[in-house]
Amino acid sequence: MPVNIAIFASGNGSNAENILKHFEGKGDVAKIRVVMCNNAKAYVLERAAKYGVPTVVFSKKEMEESEKVEETLEGYGIDFIVLSGFMLKIPEKMVRKYPNRIVNIHPALLPKYGGKGMYGDHVHEAVLAAGEKESGITIHYANEQYDSGDILFQATCPVEKEDTVETLAQRVHQLEYAHFPSVIEETVKKL
Repeated sequence: MPVNIAIFASGNGSNAENILKHFEGKGDVAKIRVVMCNNAKAYVLERAAKYGVPTVVFSKKEMEESEKVEETLEGYGIDFIVLSGFMLKIPEKMVRKYPNRIVNIHPALLPKYGGKGMYGDHVHEAVLAAGEKESGITIHYANEQYDSGDILFQATCPVEKEDTVETLAQRVHQLEYAHFPSVIEETVKKL
């Protein structure tokens, strides 16, 4: 039976769209059943609509204090959750309900440059400020703490002397696009 996946995203959704595109025609392996979003104005909602994938918008309070998110996931028969630019911490109740079934992508080589407040350009700024010679991506299981779950995959890229936050971000994004969908696919095949 195919694995039913929910994508959680908060913003633009380019990684989410890349995942949606990857799983088109792979219904025997997995199906993206819903995109969950905590931002009613996020462009990811339009990207999901383009692929005919339903979307559900919820607030931080609803995720933390009600059963709305869990009931939605149950309603779609979700087996696996992908965090793709999702800016809220996953509540402990969800981590317990989906142990080793929630994956996140981080734009650096964990355990460096992870934790609360370390997302997007903040990560790239820190990497550049530290004078690192390489950066990359980490795909890992989500747990109760930010960016500390077991690592599934890492890929590296050089940090060039002339890099800006923008140029480094572009290089890291290319790694995300190249690897995130296939790592998700390989992970769900093992379920």
